[in-house]
Amino acid sequence: MARRAFLGALTGALLGAVAARAAYAAFTRRPPVGDVETWARTNHRGEPITLLEGPAFVAGAGAAAAVIPGLTGRARVAALLAAVGAGGLGAYDDLYGATSSKGFKGHLSALAKGEVTSGAVKILGIGATGLAAAAAVSRAPLDVAVNGTLIAGSANLANLFDLRPGRAVKVGLLAGAPLLAAALFRGDPVPATLAALPMGAAAALLPEDLGERAMLGDAGANALGALVGLTAAVTLGRPGRLAVLGTVVALTAASEKVSFTKVIAGNPVLHRFDMLGRRPVEQAPATR
Repeated sequence: MARRAFLGALTGALLGAVAARAAYAAFTRRPPVGDVETWARTNHRGEPITLLEGPAFVAGAGAAAAVIPGLTGRARVAALLAAVGAGGLGAYDDLYGATSSKGFKGHLSALAKGEVTSGAVKILGIGATGLAAAAAVSRAPLDVAVNGTLIAGSANLANLFDLRPGRAVKVGLLAGAPLLAAALFRGDPVPATLAALPMGAAAALLPEDLGERAMLGDAGANALGALVGLTAAVTLGRPGRLAVLGTVVALTAASEKVSFTKVIAGNPVLHRFDMLGRRPVEQAPATR
């Protein structure tokens, strides 16, 4: 079992990485919707950047989940629901979202007043796809509820970190690493494969993110978070899942009051990790 778990993780990481890079190359030539300008945005420096990294992650992770050997049918369905569901709704918000309402609280407050924002559509849609993914891998109704909330909450939380180059990918890799280690330690091939697959896809796109040529956007960050949440759902026991869910809820609630960017900048350890591989603020952009 240990050998199968290791091979599953290795295959998942490699296939996820290859598929994500292939999707990014294809989408930069012919985007999935509109043209290249449709996906163009301005980053925190005021420089041009593309959101096509997000659809590339979704397509790469989704394609890998669809064909990789070693997953059960239910795990495969759950991974596709998590990646494509969260990623598709994130892409909708990337392309058509309005900024009049911000944050989880802002979108739900607008919904309570009868205003259906793109963010509210995304929140409710990711909640539904999260529950559907959880239902595919859970039996007891309580586990479906806990796992579905964990998947949807993780999708939303990952998106809150996508404000600086590479940050959301680093957080995803940092969150996925102990889950992968736990699956490998137990010799469980399905969680090991599920953990490694999005990590490989995200790591393969990290150079574009750190180089400030592309960013995950809502599509990629939501899909990455959902897949990490799904991995936690199939790897951890109920107490562990409740602890992770509590952390996700606490961080999401904190984001309504404090700026993660300011907190990270004010902590030397977090700041050093956040700047790892990034271009210094004063450095001129590379010619491309």
